[in-house]
Amino acid sequence: MPRLSFGRLMTPVPMEEPRSLSLALPGRGGEMAVLDFGDPQRPVDLVFLHANGFNARTYRSILGPLAEHMRIWAPDLRGHGRSTLPTVVEGRRSWNDHRDDVLALLSTLDGPPVRIAGHSMGGTSGLLAAARRPEAVRDLVVFDPVIWTRPAVLAFQMPGASLWAPHFPIVKGALRRRRRFDSLEAALESYRGRGAFRGWPDAVLSDYLADGLVPDGDGLTLAATPEWEASNYGAQGHDPWSAMARYGGPVRILKAETGSICRVPERPFGLPRVAVETVGGGHHLFPMVMPDRVREALLAPVPGSR
Repeated sequence: MPRLSFGRLMTPVPMEEPRSLSLALPGRGGEMAVLDFGDPQRPVDLVFLHANGFNARTYRSILGPLAEHMRIWAPDLRGHGRSTLPTVVEGRRSWNDHRDDVLALLSTLDGPPVRIAGHSMGGTSGLLAAARRPEAVRDLVVFDPVIWTRPAVLAFQMPGASLWAPHFPIVKGALRRRRRFDSLEAALESYRGRGAFRGWPDAVLSDYLADGLVPDGDGLTLAATPEWEASNYGAQGHDPWSAMARYGGPVRILKAETGSICRVPERPFGLPRVAVETVGGGHHLFPMVMPDRVREALLAPVPGSR
């Protein structure tokens, strides 16, 4: 399927275009789309996982300038972008499906341990995967990962907890999202400068829409459906606290100053190798508006890394 083009609507950031891969993941029911940045002759250094409702291309202008220093794989997670992995909402209680997709992706790599990085849901999914295959993960750098308090995580794991999900305001909001547009111009007009997209550079918004919309008859529809986005918000039965403890390796968390959904304190009890810092002036989507802060963190060594 050809990528949507904005023509003269927006001016793209000049940089080398990443290669587009489509990887069949054995046992996962479909293919995972991956953007491949950097020298294809070197092993993958970094796997970057996007936030709920977005896609890998949303972060192209953030990751692209790093391609001269490292090779990066940025996949579209299940139900997002160009990946064809199936989405089953009924009975879903956790992000273990995303975890297992990341594990399957890691199994395709034959180089040294990689750094896993991610934003929001992507960061949490990376933590869950690292706990299962710590030998494959050198360290983690995650940006405002979704990590509730320990009591909240326990509550989400209780029998019947899934009955609460439809009542979460964020779930209701996702289900109300406009899913179809007559044109790229209409989508751009709907998003630019509004709500969560306020302050986004045009290049980032352009990249999000390029893989976030798919042709649908005479219009365009969201690649990540409102039902799937809502399911991701509601399915909170996984345990990132146990994952951090089981992984045991270095984890650097950068959380937003305002609107953060990361409840890990600066010195989390029992997790001496987890370092937490607050990004001044940042909100939950700070990577989109503070790309230099993200690139700086992705390039910096994490103390104790292999």
